[in-house]
This record gives sequence, C-alpha cells and structure tokens, in this order.
Amino acid sequence: MTPLAERLRPAKFADYVGQDHIVHPKSALQKQIARGRPTSIIFWGPPGCGKTTLAKLYTKSFSVPVETIHATTSATCDFKRIIEAADKSPLFCRPMIVWIDEVHRLTRPQQDLLLASLENGSLVLVAATTENPSFQLSPALLSRVQVMILKPLDSSSLHKLLERCGSLPLTADAKNMLVEWAAGDARTFLNWIEELQRAQPDHELTPEEVAELLQKKRAAIDPSGEGRYQLISALHKAVRGSDCQAALYWLARQLTAGEDPRYIARRMIRMASEDIGLADPQALGIALDGLKTYETLGSPEGELALAQVVLYLALAPKSNSAYVAWGKAKDHAEQTSQFAPPSHIINAATSWMKKVGFGEGYRYDHDEEDGFSGQNYFPEGIERQEYFAPIERGFERDLNKRLAYFMKLREKR
Repeated sequence: MTPLAERLRPAKFADYVGQDHIVHPKSALQKQIARGRPTSIIFWGPPGCGKTTLAKLYTKSFSVPVETIHATTSATCDFKRIIEAADKSPLFCRPMIVWIDEVHRLTRPQQDLLLASLENGSLVLVAATTENPSFQLSPALLSRVQVMILKPLDSSSLHKLLERCGSLPLTADAKNMLVEWAAGDARTFLNWIEELQRAQPDHELTPEEVAELLQKKRAAIDPSGEGRYQLISALHKAVRGSDCQAALYWLARQLTAGEDPRYIARRMIRMASEDIGLADPQALGIALDGLKTYETLGSPEGELALAQVVLYLALAPKSNSAYVAWGKAKDHAEQTSQFAPPSHIINAATSWMKKVGFGEGYRYDHDEEDGFSGQNYFPEGIERQEYFAPIERGFERDLNKRLAYFMKLREKR
C-alpha cells in the first residue's frame, strides 16, 4: 500500500501546505513560473519540510523534458548521457530540467560536468538538499543557481495536514503533542499518523496512549548533520549576548536531541576564552570544572553542572580583547618571522656567545626600581606594538590600570 505521505503529496501548488514565503502567488518562485521559463534552483531545508514536493511541482509547471539523477547511485556516464541529450535537443525544446535529490552527495567532478550546460542554458538544475549548499557545493556551481531556503513546518501547517488525514480519534492534547514532537518534520508526522491509523483505536487516544503506541519520542534534530552546528551556534551567541534564559534553552535543545555533552562542554571552554576572557578570569576555570564534573558524574546528573556553567558564562562580563590581541600578534608574527630576539635577552650559553655580545646589557627586572626595567623585548628593527587593549568591564578595568602604570614607567625610562 502506498504510504500516507505519498498519498497526500499535493498535485498542485494550491494544495501545498507550508512555506508560504515560497508558494505565495506573488512570491519569486511563482513569478518565475509565470514567465514560462525555468531557472536553476536548489531547495534547501531540514528533513520533512516539503523540498521534494516543491521541486516536483516546480518541474511540472513547464512543458520541458525532465531527467532524474540519483546523487547516491548515478554514475558519471549518466551525467554525460543527460548532458549530451540536452545539448542535442532542438532549440524549441530547450532547456531540459535535471532533477537531483540530495544534491550535496554529488562529487566535485560530477558537479563540474554540469557547469557548461548550465552556462549555455541547455540544462536547468532543480535540486534539493538538507545540507548547507555553501559547504557542500563548489562555488562555480553555486554561483549558477538560486537557493531557496525552506523552514520546518509550523504547528498550524501540521494541524492542516492532520485534518487532511481524515478522522483520527485523538484528544486535543494528543494532537498538540504529536505536532510538538514532529518539530516541523511533516514526513515523520504523517508516518506517525499512519501508524496510529493502523492501530484502529476504538476511542480517543490520550497523549499517554499515543506515546505508548509510538514507543518513543523522536529527537528534535539529528545531531550529526547541519542542524548540530546551528544549535551550538545558537548557544554560543546567546551566551555572548548575555541572555542566560535563551542559553539554557539551547543547551536543553542540544541535550534532548542527543548531542554529546562533552562536545558542548568543550565549546563552552572556548566561549569562556573567546567572549569573556580576562573580563572574568574565573570563567575559564569554571568551564573546565564543568567538563570535569560531567566526566565524573555522567548523565543526567552531570548535565546540571553544564547548566550552571552556561548560566555563569552568560551572566559574566564580556570581552574579546584577549581574542583580538592574540589574532593581531599571530598576524604580526607571521609577517616578521625573519627577525631574531634582541641580543640582550638571548642567554649567552657559551663563552663565545658572551664574547660576541649575547646577553650584554640585560637588566634583571627584580633588581630594578619598581621591579621594572622598561627594556625592549621586541626584535630590533620592529616598532613596539600594542596588541592588547583592555576594556572598562569586569576585571579588565584593573588590567587597564596596570597597563597604564607600566606604560608610564616605560616613558620615564
């Protein structure tokens, strides 16, 4: 029997559910269709958001031949055959559409084969992918296509799909729970509904009964794909933005999706050094302690330690002064790698080195007034640099005073 998701696949745009920003009559996609000539498009979005359906509706909107390539199984000879057919087709039949699902799985040579035909207009690429095209496709191919971004289906769209499935005895709470669990994935949502239909319940199912029939709740996102990096980026930016509430939410999203807590803990160590730095020197130690605590306790007890770290980091004073200073120092070091340290700070390890002047003139700071000699420690021929510029927040206010103190002493010397 044909799966429910396939039976409900719309045959025209008017029946399509969701992605209003793309299927709206005044959208860019609809304007392209109205012009009567297809253009190369890649539909990018998470699983179950309607990419394939949208691509098929788009290709059917034009009176041109359509060829299908399977990114995982098609060989290079299949590409060449389609390209040759497109190039030989009569002018009035051009262009030919090639439909590729999971386009991110194409090899670079396969992607390159398409370039010339896309350029001369004999071939139009219509494709779908769950992966970020800018990560997976060559710049040359990406520059020749339009990328349309699809979103997870919202709750109202999923409720519409539920209505189209016919009568299904579920309580309102059970319906809402299914929509929440689906997390915008229509395919999974419809598979669940089909499974519940096969159960042929004789009464309205409660959330508890639905959960028992479906065995378990699906994770909100696959932590091994592009979504993984979107979630960790969201956590990082919430911490950087000092929003502890949002930071807790994104931490919970990752953990409930099955992310490795150690991966999150390591990223929080990075946040402590990159975004907090010396504005709160304790932040780095607290982040390290969070990782150690989790490794000691494991889940779920150790997750509380990660939550504490997130809260501390989000509410700590922020500074990227150390991060910026390190970047400047690295760049300058690469540009001046030919310069040796000044001879007066090179230890005279042999009598010959001492004879030719190495170490001569070095002043031991502890013997100097104020414990500061003010000598030059940069290579000879390089002007003194000021990489680190503390800000007036947190502990860096004190560092600013110390820096100003030593600068004043240096001027006196």
